[in-house]
Amino acid sequence: MNTEPTFAGFPSGPPRVVAPRARSGAGRFVPIFIVVGVAAVLAAGAYLIWHSEAQTNKISLASSPKPVTVVVAKAKDFQAVRVYVGTMEAWLTANVGPQMVSAYVDTVLVRPGAVVKRGDVLATLDCRGTHAESDSVAMEARAIDARQKALAVESARLKSLVAGQFVSANEAEQKAAQTTAEGAHLQAMKSKLALSGLEVSDCILRAPFDGEVATRMADPGAFVRPGTTIVSVVDRSTVRLSADAPEIDFAVVAPGRQVHIRLAATRQELVGTVTRRAPTADPATRSVHFEVDLPDPKRGIPVGTTGEAQLDVGEPIAATEIPLYAASVRGKKATVFVVEGETAKAMTVDVLGESGGSLFVDLSLKPGALVVVEGRALLANGDRVTFNIEKDAVAPTVALPAAATSRARP
Repeated sequence: MNTEPTFAGFPSGPPRVVAPRARSGAGRFVPIFIVVGVAAVLAAGAYLIWHSEAQTNKISLASSPKPVTVVVAKAKDFQAVRVYVGTMEAWLTANVGPQMVSAYVDTVLVRPGAVVKRGDVLATLDCRGTHAESDSVAMEARAIDARQKALAVESARLKSLVAGQFVSANEAEQKAAQTTAEGAHLQAMKSKLALSGLEVSDCILRAPFDGEVATRMADPGAFVRPGTTIVSVVDRSTVRLSADAPEIDFAVVAPGRQVHIRLAATRQELVGTVTRRAPTADPATRSVHFEVDLPDPKRGIPVGTTGEAQLDVGEPIAATEIPLYAASVRGKKATVFVVEGETAKAMTVDVLGESGGSLFVDLSLKPGALVVVEGRALLANGDRVTFNIEKDAVAPTVALPAAATSRARP
């Protein structure tokens, strides 16, 4: 028997049965949304974990092949060459200016590039004072000449009177001495007149030989002194390469040796022979001076420019050619990496020489070998590699290994 407590103000009686409230349409899907959301979060977490695990490299870097670029070593004869840098000089060079007088420049008749003949007037100086002095000396010499002639006549007359004792012998001798002294004075004035004539001639500056005007150093109105250059003239009918070689190459630059010359100014390639060689070395630099004469009738070689002389030394020898940047050179040894199969191996070879961007080594590095040029700084002996071959560096006559053919660049 169920009893229900009674309270004041509430009627007593049998308990009431309350029917359950019916759920709305949206409320019944809430559990489904919760389940789906939880499943989505778990799936996203599982994906992120899988993605992170997939990006992790399970293989050590040391065991993975290293990418490099290689070239094919070529067979080529090596010829040792000596290179000397010299200067192209004119056969004749003259700095034209006053040598005896100081004066103002009156005229300059030429400019650089003008072609002149021997004796052509190049410039004139304002030498009015020199001309006046020369005229004064000439007049004085003429006066002395007149006095000397008069004294000579008087001396001859006195000598004729000595025999008749009309004059003393002493007086005749004195007159003869005066005549001789005046003659000597006349000769001195003639010498002074000749010197004055040289000063007058120095006021007109002429070309000393056939050639071209190289420089113009003064204009009209400038004051010049002895030794000042107004214009310079060069003769380029023959051009000389002037250079110096170390004393150990004294035999290399012997007269008659063929020389290949490259002109820096015009990029011309010329061939000549050593014309002359100094018999002694410069005590300060221990170098030997030599010259090469190059005929230039058209005057096409600029002088004062740089010329590079190359002389072959010894006989050509068989060698292997590789790019200079493919090796580490120390003295007469070079270290390179050679790819054999899929392995890089370090090699040390003897260096024969270099030319331009090429290094020539002995045949211990076989022609056709694959030499690493890019990526070798990260290599160690025995490392596994994958490689590409530089297309321009492959010699057409060299057959590539099968392993390299599949990896060659298109």
